[in-house]
Amino acid sequence: MSNDEVILTQEGFDKLVAELEELKTTKRRETAERLKLAISYGDLKENSEYHSAKNDQSFMETRIKILENMIRNARVVQAESLDRTTVQVGSTVILHDIEFSENVEYTVVGPAEADVTNNKISYESPLGKELLGKKIGTTIHVTAPSGLIKYELLEIKIV
Repeated sequence: MSNDEVILTQEGFDKLVAELEELKTTKRRETAERLKLAISYGDLKENSEYHSAKNDQSFMETRIKILENMIRNARVVQAESLDRTTVQVGSTVILHDIEFSENVEYTVVGPAEADVTNNKISYESPLGKELLGKKIGTTIHVTAPSGLIKYELLEIKIV
């Protein structure tokens, strides 16, 4: 994997493309209107609306460049080509938390689309690293701030 390569699921890739399109069309237009209005107030030196709009424009243009680079360097993981016998980027896993005797479900994704609130973990996270390449029935040991967590890998799904 090259340093610039961005591994994404199809869903993650589609979200980046949609965000880029939104920024390049709607958000750019809105920011231009804000700048135009702020300029009409005169005296740009002490015009807080102008400085705020310029700052927002700078952040937006930086985000556009980042997204364009990510999309250009994306390697999209195709669900149909995934091996269902081992955990890979794009796999959804069901784990049994041995200590709390409960099941949890995570999807292993690239860092760019990790979202813990939606149970999407990066393959670079401690749990993600431990999961990659594992087979059903394997016990996973993850060191967390709260101590060692043990999971049993119950199921591998390709969504």
